[in-house]
Amino acid sequence: MSDKGTEHGSLGEMYSDYFLDYASYVIMERAVPHLGDGLKPVQRRILHAMRQIEDGRYNKVANIVGDTMKYHPHGNVAIEDALVGIGQKDLLIDAQGNWGNVLTGDPAAAGRYIEARLTPFALEVAFNPKTTDWTRSYDGRNKEPITLPMKFPLLLAQGGEGIAVGLACKILPHNFNELIEQCIRALRKQKVEIVPDFPTGGLMDASEYNDGLRGGRVRVRAKIEIVKRNLLRIFEVPWGTTTTSLQASIVGAQEKGKIKISRIEDNTADEADILVHLSAGSAPESIRDALYAFTDCEMSISPNACVIADGKPQFLGVSEILKRSAFQTRDLLKRELEIRLGELEEKWHFGSLEKIFIEKRIYRDIEECDTWEAVIEAIDKGLRPYRKRFRREITRDDIVRLTEIKIKRISKYDSFRADEEIKDLEDAIAETRKHLSNLTRYAIRYYQNLQKKYGKDRDPRTDEGEFERVDRTQVVAATETLYVDEKNGFAGLGLKREKAIEKCSRLDDIIAISQDAKMRVVKVSNKAFVGKRPVHVAVFRKGEEKIYSMIYRDGRDGAVLAKRFRIGGVTRDKIYELGKGTAGTRVFYLVVHDSEEESAPNTVLIHLKPALRLRNVSRLFQFGEIGVKGRGAKGNILTKHAVDRVVKAPRE
Repeated sequence: MSDKGTEHGSLGEMYSDYFLDYASYVIMERAVPHLGDGLKPVQRRILHAMRQIEDGRYNKVANIVGDTMKYHPHGNVAIEDALVGIGQKDLLIDAQGNWGNVLTGDPAAAGRYIEARLTPFALEVAFNPKTTDWTRSYDGRNKEPITLPMKFPLLLAQGGEGIAVGLACKILPHNFNELIEQCIRALRKQKVEIVPDFPTGGLMDASEYNDGLRGGRVRVRAKIEIVKRNLLRIFEVPWGTTTTSLQASIVGAQEKGKIKISRIEDNTADEADILVHLSAGSAPESIRDALYAFTDCEMSISPNACVIADGKPQFLGVSEILKRSAFQTRDLLKRELEIRLGELEEKWHFGSLEKIFIEKRIYRDIEECDTWEAVIEAIDKGLRPYRKRFRREITRDDIVRLTEIKIKRISKYDSFRADEEIKDLEDAIAETRKHLSNLTRYAIRYYQNLQKKYGKDRDPRTDEGEFERVDRTQVVAATETLYVDEKNGFAGLGLKREKAIEKCSRLDDIIAISQDAKMRVVKVSNKAFVGKRPVHVAVFRKGEEKIYSMIYRDGRDGAVLAKRFRIGGVTRDKIYELGKGTAGTRVFYLVVHDSEEESAPNTVLIHLKPALRLRNVSRLFQFGEIGVKGRGAKGNILTKHAVDRVVKAPRE
């Protein structure tokens, strides 16, 4: 260490270099997956170790961990955690035993109790020593793959995340069959579109996915059904949460007074099943919306697609990752075909040599030879008339191989069978060359065969669609009580000795109309001034289309008018005139209805003050006689006589 320290001009430079070395190591060797095979180094070494001991039978996870440590001493805990993570994704590893539960968050059993082996899918897409680039392990005793020759977009299927020094990666999982279909589109040079699909199901709004790049967002929701009026059932949970954490968030929201429920019951096994029992009188639709607004039943996930490519970390969209994977698969298939073609041609070459060597009895020419060179020369001379039949030169190594043919094989040589084998080799060579000349078509068929063999029961689990964010002010549970002090003109939660109005929450607003026809909307608080002698105080909810029916006198001696109106948009704490603003204005009658139809039949009895020549001192008025307008409308004149009082007309 002292020797290295002398290379730096100062202690600060030394630590700067060490920090950069460490940061590069964490990024390249621990946290970020490689574009080539979609794996982090520990995952790659686990799969390589499993392939080395693969015999079709299950192996104890503890044994696999030990074998993996031959390639790099990650530590048994890190290796086992990574192995369990791969196994829970149900794609590359066939797991046996208690591997935990991604729905509940329960951990897997210890490695000595659970077993694993590679799946047929993994054996088909991830391994081929002939196309693998190798390097030495950390101690130089073993070789390990630089990347596995992956012929499938594994990274997008499994997803992946990691935190490095100054860098983070979060790639969401996608559907197996959709990935294959999009790979085929990429090979055909068609537009690629792909969105996540989560194994836990649920609902998803991917309208802002941004191709999985930083700055994008995916909103996910649990699936909640209304079983009956007092019971909700959560049967699919958002990705990134568990039934345990979901329940904790619901209980937390209840304790804060944001939702109102009686109890939670968890029956989760293979599928999520959480029963939410509601309190008496609760509206199930409102509670469902409140669960989305205040608990982990709705979550927002921010992707950040980062991979190791070309020897450095790069931010690539998922469509670009998929395209590169598709064309890498085509290149790997090309290498495999080229290797197979070479092997077939070698078999054809030696098979043809052997046929001529035996059928033309060239082996008899070496019976009189005294030296090894004479043997080689005799065979070479015997083959000269047939050299033009071969596709490459006959080498000394070929001749040496002919001398190794046993007498027993020569004596039992079947010329007809040899011709059939050579013909089969020629057909295989022709077929391989055909695949090489139509490589894209061959790669597409490869993907189609993968889907046919392994795509069963891998339909998308997550329902995609856009959904609006729930307005918290509209669904928060009404756990507080609003009181009003009518004498002094105050309303709030702290006036517990005064008149109770209705249930509310601290997120609500209060609407108040005073006797002088002034209206204001204020925030719910412990105590707020709402105007002198209020004639109407209630919780104000913007989404409710209330109809207000009012009769008022304009000034001290003015006409009496009637109006039906909607409130519309308001500004908090601003005073609005519902009359003409004349001093001495007085509201005689005010009632609120939920709809225009409900307010129209409303009939009142207007009592006039006795006056000279006034015969009829009372009259009926039905609000349906006037139309519904905005709050700024002044109203229709009912009478210019002095009014004593207005009361609701008795039913006939």
